[in-house]
Amino acid sequence: MSTTTPPATRTRGRRPSVFAVVNSTVLVLIALLCIYPFLYILAVSLSDGRAVASGSVHILPEGFNIETYTYILTTPRLGILRALLNSVLYTVVGTLFSVAITYLTAYPLSKTRLAGAKVIMLGFIATWVFDAGIIPSYIVNSRLGFVDNWLVMVIPWGFNTFLLIITIAFLRTIPNELEEAAHLDGANDFQVMRRIYFPLSRPVVATIAVFYAVQIWNQFLVPLIYFQDDKLAPIQLVLYKLLLSGDKQATTFEQINVGGHVIIPQSIQAATMIFAIVPILCFYPYAQRYFSKGLLVGSVKG
Repeated sequence: MSTTTPPATRTRGRRPSVFAVVNSTVLVLIALLCIYPFLYILAVSLSDGRAVASGSVHILPEGFNIETYTYILTTPRLGILRALLNSVLYTVVGTLFSVAITYLTAYPLSKTRLAGAKVIMLGFIATWVFDAGIIPSYIVNSRLGFVDNWLVMVIPWGFNTFLLIITIAFLRTIPNELEEAAHLDGANDFQVMRRIYFPLSRPVVATIAVFYAVQIWNQFLVPLIYFQDDKLAPIQLVLYKLLLSGDKQATTFEQINVGGHVIIPQSIQAATMIFAIVPILCFYPYAQRYFSKGLLVGSVKG
């Protein structure tokens, strides 16, 4: 009587193929190449200025200290602390405003019973495809009083047609039976949206919130054009001046000795980069947990 080895037994001890090993190795190398610049910047910001100037800092900091961070946060002439608070304000207010406007617009447009929905949607798409440009936008926004006004970071750029389309597509996947049942119980459209659709829309709300937050946080062209008052500058604009501008404040730092540690311009630039990167990275993991959640977990029973 012959016996055959079960498939699970035959494959249990199988070694990974050469292709799988090579593929994994390449992916690890790519990941290391992507992570290395961040590790280098962090190491420079935490290292003694003498080690940075000598070029001996690569991944791990040498002469570990946080004096650079203390210095830039307590030196008013740099304006980094004020710029960081400005960026947080613009991002929080702008994200809440943009998500609210996008969702309130997407909900009625997701309903086929809305008269003229296709025409309205074509109007949004037209503004998305045909951009007026920087100069016409500046003329309009300046006449609306957005020059040297922090609301220019929130209102004029607070709506994205692409994210509107994503939200509409998501809302259309929610079964109409939920809305019909709510209407039978006496709920109006606003109550249906607030009590039924919005709780089920957390994945798409988190997704568009991340897009809006990253867009506002990384914005430097808009404040560069519209802000003449340095007190309104966000962190990205300050970083731009530190790295690329010919402004004397950005290029004529003196070496400073604090607590036996030397602070040089490269250390200040690296620490400012960390402040410009880390806050938005802290926001992403909170929203990411909604991305993979089911659309209607427990909302419809068979």
